[in-house]
Amino acid sequence: MKRLTWLWLAFLGFAWWIGSAAYAQSFTWVDLKETEVHRLTGVSANGAVVVGVARDEQGRSRAFRWSVWEGRQDLGTLGGVRSQALAVSGDGRVVVGMAENGHGHTRAFRWTVEAGMADLGTLGGSESEAMAVSASGQVVVGTAEDGYGRFRAFRWTPEGGMADLGTLGGSESEALAVSADGRVVVGMAEDERGQRRAFRWTPEGGMEDLGTLGGNWSQALAVSADGRVVVGMAEDARGRRRAFRWTAETGMEDLGTLGGWDSKAVWVSEDGTVIVGVAQDKEGVWHTFHWQEGKMRRLKKVYDGLLSRGSTFWGAPVVSYNGRYLAGTGYNASHNRVEVFLLDAAGLLMAMN
Repeated sequence: MKRLTWLWLAFLGFAWWIGSAAYAQSFTWVDLKETEVHRLTGVSANGAVVVGVARDEQGRSRAFRWSVWEGRQDLGTLGGVRSQALAVSGDGRVVVGMAENGHGHTRAFRWTVEAGMADLGTLGGSESEAMAVSASGQVVVGTAEDGYGRFRAFRWTPEGGMADLGTLGGSESEALAVSADGRVVVGMAEDERGQRRAFRWTPEGGMEDLGTLGGNWSQALAVSADGRVVVGMAEDARGRRRAFRWTAETGMEDLGTLGGWDSKAVWVSEDGTVIVGVAQDKEGVWHTFHWQEGKMRRLKKVYDGLLSRGSTFWGAPVVSYNGRYLAGTGYNASHNRVEVFLLDAAGLLMAMN
């Protein structure tokens, strides 16, 4: 199972634009030269807050929160020198991630507008990281070290603190996403053979193995608002990594690719009908995809005509849980460099055919 590592995914600029009804379906680049952003990780449901990882003057990674009202804010650390913001609540007032403490250990944190950064603790070990937060900000999930040095999926609430969600029979697990209401947790866990499998956890049923597409491993990366639809990536019988959609009724479904070998699903709409991810084309080039009603296509079709000639975007964007705002890394041909974008899709993700 992965250990806690610092992500160094550099790009050269940061873009922001706040959409309104008058500017629906818009896309804009903005260059904030003083900000050296490494990674954009979350956007609030109203598009007014984004979070991610930036580099400070000493080159150290720092969690940041940017809002239309306050600009960019360094969220600090837990006494160490590095931190990363990895998710934000629906209203943008709660941020979660990981930060170094005074002993150099990485710890899961929950930051609020009112109280700042709080250490969520561990399961008895030294380290932890928070990967996702519910829409209300009251449920946090991630992975934490227990007293035996094993990394285990956890679910944290203000009332109950950090709870170990267990495994599928193996030693380790990690929680990667949580439903909007905080009741369903998904991620990856080891089974009794040590193979990594996608799981879905509920308070009533505990941890469920979601299977694979014929291969040996899978991981769940996102879940619908009500927890009924899970998406992620799984190995098929030919060793390919394929995006999947899972429900209790249909099991795990291969979503295909854009003509290539591999794909990966990273976001699913509130009702589970729309999926966003990345997939290879027949030349092996990765593109962001939109999937709906059995059809996968390049997401660029959502905003055809909004990009200038030669501009494009790379990788899978982060998407607000309600699907309106997309933010991520792109190439701005006008500036001849990689920057961050924000797209106000204004329902286009739901309506695209």
